[in-house]
Amino acid sequence: MNENVTLIPARIRAGNRITRQENKPKLRVAAYCRVSTDSDEQAGSYDVQVKHYTEYIGRNKEWELAGIYADDGISGTNIKKREGFIEMIDDCMEGKVDMIITKSISRFARNTIDCLKYVRKLKEKNIAIIFEKENINTLEASGELLLTIMASLAQQESASLSQNIKLGLQFRYQEGKVQPNHEHFLGYTKDEDGKLIVDENEAKIVRRIFREYLEGASFRDIANGLEKDKIRTGGKRYKWHLSTIRGILRNEKYMGDALLQKTITTDFIEKIRIKNDGTVPQYYVKDSQEPIIARDIFMLVQEEMIRRANLTSGVDGKKKRVYSSKYALSSICTCTKCGDIYRRIAWNNRGKKSTVWRCCTRVEHGPSACNALTIQESELQDATVKAINKILICSDRMLQILSDNIEMAIADDNSVEMEKLNGILKGKQKELVKLAHAKKDYTALADEIDILRDKKKSFRYKEQKRKV
Repeated sequence: MNENVTLIPARIRAGNRITRQENKPKLRVAAYCRVSTDSDEQAGSYDVQVKHYTEYIGRNKEWELAGIYADDGISGTNIKKREGFIEMIDDCMEGKVDMIITKSISRFARNTIDCLKYVRKLKEKNIAIIFEKENINTLEASGELLLTIMASLAQQESASLSQNIKLGLQFRYQEGKVQPNHEHFLGYTKDEDGKLIVDENEAKIVRRIFREYLEGASFRDIANGLEKDKIRTGGKRYKWHLSTIRGILRNEKYMGDALLQKTITTDFIEKIRIKNDGTVPQYYVKDSQEPIIARDIFMLVQEEMIRRANLTSGVDGKKKRVYSSKYALSSICTCTKCGDIYRRIAWNNRGKKSTVWRCCTRVEHGPSACNALTIQESELQDATVKAINKILICSDRMLQILSDNIEMAIADDNSVEMEKLNGILKGKQKELVKLAHAKKDYTALADEIDILRDKKKSFRYKEQKRKV
């Protein structure tokens, strides 16, 4: 050795030699176990792994058990959902663990980035990870290189498995096989064969939501009523969000159909799901399960949702208004001067309190914008009652008209012309819903639907008269 060179001996570290030095405490060794599915067979594998590592660590006199950390039935591609893994890493960071033993890289992580991230994080704390199957010690010189190669292979295997599952689902979709998750899906359950069937107790709740909406209730009204009656959601919660009500009213499964692949997974590692905007094909399966809501009722609800979402007022019909069902006459009374709606207001005029209805344009922009008069609520209610009574003066005649209308509505008409008309109307209704969801102009199509409905009523009336 050159006389100008002084040798500085290496210090023995736990990571360089996984053995107990003289007068040194035992190595605190933890084991990590994971199985890929929650089937009975894999659950048995999980128990076997726990037993194996408990005995294995106990047999080594230089080691002591720091804990068995495990995740049962959870995918290894994403760390976030693995509580046992996260707890183990936290304990390592707090100095409670000196070494980790696990069966293989795929048990530790199937994501190369996460695998290397945690290996390096633990390496900084001089904590080794021993992978039994691959015979890799992460603190050895060749450990990280081998680990990178093996982890990449594990990730590729997961990607391939994910792709195979996607293809399998698409083949099932093409055959019209529907297997929705019913656990958070109100109104349905599954029989012994895995077939979707109606849960009548929950179906009553679904029917109530559709009925109340068509009766004029808002999302908030419906949600408040369900919460008041202590009715739980599909997720078994007592809190009803407006989005939950909206989702139920829009769910085509309630009329017996199913739209498949509404959302897609963009990243098999992070499990991020987004709305399918045409990235991959969708499949619409008609009559895939027993309906809870009649098809025509479901379509009426879709039209009503579109109508409420696009309420306008004013002479030009361009003023946007929010739907309200707070009071019996809300969104019904219209100003004859400017075309805007009337709003209910608690008025204090010179110390005299009263409830009145006023034109929204006048309230918001003053009398220069509209000089419509303010109407006392009592006067408006009296006028409404008088108008209804006027219609009902000839009650016998009204009952006869009502009876005729009911007969026409339920008449069993199998004529070719009526079937053709119904088919066209249903097609137009579906087009309307698609345009509305795509936020495109549907005015012309809505006019066509109104004309078809009038034609249908006229046809039924003539047919009924002919039968009489």
